[in-house]
Amino acid sequence: MLAWKATSIPSAARHDGEGHALTIFDSAAGQVVDLGPEDGTARMYVCGITPYDATHMGHANTYVTFDLLNRVWRDHGLAVNYTQNVTDVDDPLLERADQTGVDWRQLAADQIQLFREDMEALNVIPPDAYVGAVESIDLVVELIERLQQRGAIYAVGDPDYPDLYFRRKSDDEFGSVGHLDGTEALEIFAERGGDPARPGKEDPLDCLVWRLERPGEPAWDSPFGRGRPGWHIECTAISLKELGPGFDVQGGGSDLIFPHHEMCAAEGRVATGEDFARAYVHGGMVGLDGEKMSKSLGNLVLVSQLRAQGVDPMAIRLALLANRYRADWFWTADLLTAAQARLERWREAARLSAALPAADVIAQLRTALNNDLDAPAALAVVDAWASGSLDIDSDDAEAPGQVAQAVDALLGVRL
Repeated sequence: MLAWKATSIPSAARHDGEGHALTIFDSAAGQVVDLGPEDGTARMYVCGITPYDATHMGHANTYVTFDLLNRVWRDHGLAVNYTQNVTDVDDPLLERADQTGVDWRQLAADQIQLFREDMEALNVIPPDAYVGAVESIDLVVELIERLQQRGAIYAVGDPDYPDLYFRRKSDDEFGSVGHLDGTEALEIFAERGGDPARPGKEDPLDCLVWRLERPGEPAWDSPFGRGRPGWHIECTAISLKELGPGFDVQGGGSDLIFPHHEMCAAEGRVATGEDFARAYVHGGMVGLDGEKMSKSLGNLVLVSQLRAQGVDPMAIRLALLANRYRADWFWTADLLTAAQARLERWREAARLSAALPAADVIAQLRTALNNDLDAPAALAVVDAWASGSLDIDSDDAEAPGQVAQAVDALLGVRL
């Protein structure tokens, strides 16, 4: 599957003595950790959209967050191997298609294209591999067969036409990502697509990996019978194929910690005998005017709607960056207004014939971002530079261009 058009990434000026240490909050560890690699290639997998209601601010917050990480790694001189999936067949998509009377394939295609356009407008670096569930059926089948060989798969339902489930107790480290007690895990599993009460399951938390064909549903041939993948196994198969085990970051929104990333990690460990990912990084949830923003509630702010209203995508990006990536926060009209004013101040300073020197500004930008992607602190650094440059005469003619280039390279904001 095609991603979106690659963006041009300038290089920020570097000065002697600037460090390269990068720390980030690892959900599995429950603390800020050092994040490698120190050299070579960084490998990152970020869970993509189920293509309906794209692209809302929760989506945008997630992908701008990991774009920030991508940019910091690149600024460290690393190559980045970035994979993102698209869950282009799943129950929520099929349900929306039934509700709207649109063929599920057309709905997915339309929403994926809209997502591409939004990501390009937000100056998000495209993934190296952009992979749909439908095109990954063979990968999923191969992974299920590997898990079968390790005794981690069992059948539920009609003996002649069973669904297949992953035996979570086959992984001794199950629970090491979300750290939930049994009651919490069961409640969240039921809320987020699981079926803990299904009769015939060995364990309520075992997850579906292959769903046999039901009337009117899409299905593909497999050694297990015609059917389609479960949600978690799709991402496990794609990430192992594109990145291999032990990749640097498994990323997504915080609502994916459990069960999705927990299940992916367990399946990956059982299949390979190795760690699935080195760190699990998650963005916070975005609400709207004091309430949870969600597809189910329908109270969504969409990037495409704001763009259609003439809002500069760089202002949208700045509004997202004004919040710590792993905090929950609320989208408001005032937040966007403040971001638009900030963008104009920065652009005005960047248009000056001379400005305050750039070296300290760029160094402070790097320090903020290396400190657990502290984007609000980075924005404050540029605010101070812009205000000082507009208020004080300066004779550094190269500074406006250098700061503008650094802001583009590190924050992804085009001035």
